[in-house]
Amino acid sequence: MPVLTRLIPSPVVVDIRPGALDDLGCVLADQRISQSGKLAVAVSGGSGARLRDRLAPTLPGATWYEVGGGTIDDAVRLASDIKAGRYDAVVGLGGGKIIDCAKFAAARVGLPLVAVATNLAHDGLCSPVATLDNDAGRGSYGVPNPIAVVIDLNVIREAPVRFVRSGIGDAISNISAVADWELANRVNGEKIDGLASAMARQAGEAVLRHPGGVGDDNFLQVLAEALVLTGIAMSVSGDSRPSSGACHEINHAFDLLYPKRAAAHGEQCGLGAAFAMYLRGAHEESAYMAEVLRRHGLPVLPEEIGFTPAEFVRAVEFAPQTRPGRYTILEHLDLKTDQIKDIYTDYVKAIGS
Repeated sequence: MPVLTRLIPSPVVVDIRPGALDDLGCVLADQRISQSGKLAVAVSGGSGARLRDRLAPTLPGATWYEVGGGTIDDAVRLASDIKAGRYDAVVGLGGGKIIDCAKFAAARVGLPLVAVATNLAHDGLCSPVATLDNDAGRGSYGVPNPIAVVIDLNVIREAPVRFVRSGIGDAISNISAVADWELANRVNGEKIDGLASAMARQAGEAVLRHPGGVGDDNFLQVLAEALVLTGIAMSVSGDSRPSSGACHEINHAFDLLYPKRAAAHGEQCGLGAAFAMYLRGAHEESAYMAEVLRRHGLPVLPEEIGFTPAEFVRAVEFAPQTRPGRYTILEHLDLKTDQIKDIYTDYVKAIGS
């Protein structure tokens, strides 16, 4: 019998623990990512810059680049600046926007990326996608996975708690996204990558079922691991299917219809996931998901993030247009405005106030 296997694109280093940041230079040298210490470090003017003074003595060969925002222009400018030097790797130190800029820049100049997350707002820290603002709104660009992911739980605890809550919503939404993938398989014969779906679902379940909270190191460890596993699941499948279904379509609809009022990514995805689970008839699962989201301080009703029920109904109706070609419970049911209103009323009754 032949031995069949496949290579899985994943980081060489995943270091998640309190104090991980203090050992960054040694970890990169020991793993031969940067034995010379010649690193291009991209930081924001916020959380990343505040860590510069702390890290600079441990990274004497690094050159520091401050990134203004999360646009494609910022990423292209960073790539141009980095190209002028000679580096072993690019380090993205900060939140999602900075890491996405660093991902894009590293891919453009052909260098490996080290993602050092200062918050856990979403699963993009280890994904093969850079999400950047452009003239048309927001685009997703394919990039290689980070070669290393470093998450210092001491730093995560210092970030605003809303970032952790957002990450919780994004991780839990995997459960709904995988259910949509399975639906597409049953109805349209869309191929499922069993490993990718298993990784994404178990990542979501680990966060959903964990009894801890946002101030608990054990819970933060599980959440960080779940977000990393979700990013790897996307690499395994070759797209965002393991973590993006109706939940993310609703999120994108909020962003497009109400760009100046949209809430955090994970807040909208969590709400979208709880509603999508109700749509597919998984009423007990939807109620439990809503209960857990509430326990962590996340919204389960649109009013809790500043939207009226009518605006939510409009977002649900518009949502399928945000991802043409993706089949989810929304495309399957093809609901009209009055149907969405009626189901939303039932959803509110089911989850309680």
